[in-house]
Amino acid sequence: MSNNAAIVELSQTANKFRSSIVLQAENKYIDVKSILGLFTTLVGNLSYELHVHGPDAEEAKKELGAIFAKHSLNVKVVE
Repeated sequence: MSNNAAIVELSQTANKFRSSIVLQAENKYIDVKSILGLFTTLVGNLSYELHVHGPDAEEAKKELGAIFAKHSLNVKVVE
């Protein structure tokens, strides 16, 4: 399964927000605004946690959560 579409969509969406958006995969933390970081991490069927902090965090969580769901990625949005 190729996650290329998911990676591009996640990165583009994350970059619209001012909040810090970090994806935790096991013991790694990846800046979702970094396409390269996502390419090296969004592989396999890991479960991820999404940490969003900043002025537009609620909106960012909603939009990114929808993209993860659309691409069937197992992500828990941390409140």
